[in-house]
Amino acid sequence: MSLALRRLVPKMLRHERWLTVSARFLPFADAASADLPLPRLLRLALFQVSVGMATALMVGTLNRVMIIELGVAAWLVSVMIALPILAAPFRALIGWRSDTHRSVLGWRRVPYLWFGTTLQFGGLAIMPFALMVLSETQAGLLDAPVWIGHVSAALAFLLVGAGLQTTQTAGLALATDLASEQTRPRVVALLYVMLLVGMVGSGIAFGLLLADFTPSRLVQVVQGCAVVTVALNLVALWKQEPRNPARTRGRQAGDPGFAESWARFIAVPGARRFLLATGLGTLAFNMQDIILEPYGGEILGLAVGETSALTGLMAFGALVAFALSARLLARGSDPIRVAGAGLVAGLPAFALVVFAAPLESGLMFRCGATLIGFGGGLFAVGTLSAAMGMESPEHVGLALGAWGAIQATCAGIAVASGGALRDVVAALAAHGALGEALVGPATGYGAVYHLEIALLFMALVALGPLVRSAQRQPLTRSSTQDRPARFGLAEFPG
Repeated sequence: MSLALRRLVPKMLRHERWLTVSARFLPFADAASADLPLPRLLRLALFQVSVGMATALMVGTLNRVMIIELGVAAWLVSVMIALPILAAPFRALIGWRSDTHRSVLGWRRVPYLWFGTTLQFGGLAIMPFALMVLSETQAGLLDAPVWIGHVSAALAFLLVGAGLQTTQTAGLALATDLASEQTRPRVVALLYVMLLVGMVGSGIAFGLLLADFTPSRLVQVVQGCAVVTVALNLVALWKQEPRNPARTRGRQAGDPGFAESWARFIAVPGARRFLLATGLGTLAFNMQDIILEPYGGEILGLAVGETSALTGLMAFGALVAFALSARLLARGSDPIRVAGAGLVAGLPAFALVVFAAPLESGLMFRCGATLIGFGGGLFAVGTLSAAMGMESPEHVGLALGAWGAIQATCAGIAVASGGALRDVVAALAAHGALGEALVGPATGYGAVYHLEIALLFMALVALGPLVRSAQRQPLTRSSTQDRPARFGLAEFPG
């Protein structure tokens, strides 16, 4: 090495610009704080990985295995997968209980995280056996009443669903407790990324492990998922919540009950409108989940591999949205404005999908799918950030539970109704009930996409007054009403 080069290298290594390289290329590197360093934050986010893993198993892998390999009727599979939604409305109660829980150990979030984990483990442990009993009773191969298979499978799905709702509600509340008000938006975005990582990564892993399907392999994979769930959540909650001696005392006579706490929460200015907008936006972004790939295959003639890639495109759009929302919220943007930006982005997204059919453009269809993921990501992070700031730190679990209950319930309703609406409209169009111009397979799909566009406008109408009122009176504790606006969208229709 020459003398000049030996002098240059130390200068390059000492240059202060190198200190900022990692933060620039890692969008969530600045989510950490002195009280919540990055290793601890990433460890806490593992509970989202377990939630994503169980979601991918039930909605993706087991959906196909039950219908194809086990021969279970498609309508029964749909019912089973929809059963976890029954636990979603109880998330507000779970959040409130985690706010007010008193234990000998002085914890309030950890007991509910662990309780949700045990429910997930129990449901996953019995699920493969329950599915095989269901398959054999339906086929008449098992000398037992048919209802035994139905009940056992329903119990397994209900346990996993209840565990998911409990774990996620308590985990998000714990993350809110630990994160500072300045880093909370970036923490929210990171938690969403970890959920996506859990869903995509485990979906690929399940596909590889079950490539050579056998009933014994199914038992190994699903029960292995149960063990991994316990391990991930145990690592996630280990030494995260500090023990509070005040929490060791029993409930006091003056402590408010759930009804009183809920009445106080719903009386917060804009709370009802916020929950309505969350529900409408969730319906709008999720009705297409079950029909997007069939639309690409039946209407645009895309191959199986090409339609499967749509999930990756939507995930890419969501990842970009998570990184962008973290940066915008960290710079002081109102979370309601970020959620509104997601709704606005959804309008051209669904329009691209609709016009892809008459123009026979696969590229337009792929662009629309990517924008759907982008808009949905902005909307989800914005509304969750707003929910985290709607209540006092002592009762943030109730606000997060209410948000989660609305979001999960509406997502389930959207998935179920999207497919049903497509079938009904397609049948009417095929019989000429809608006129000759609408006879064709694209009509059923188009009806769903047009309804989603209408729901996006309705969500914007509901969200608009919250944006304007935030300039006078903040909806959230972390609102930055004294800072200049960085988004347009100030004049939503209202």
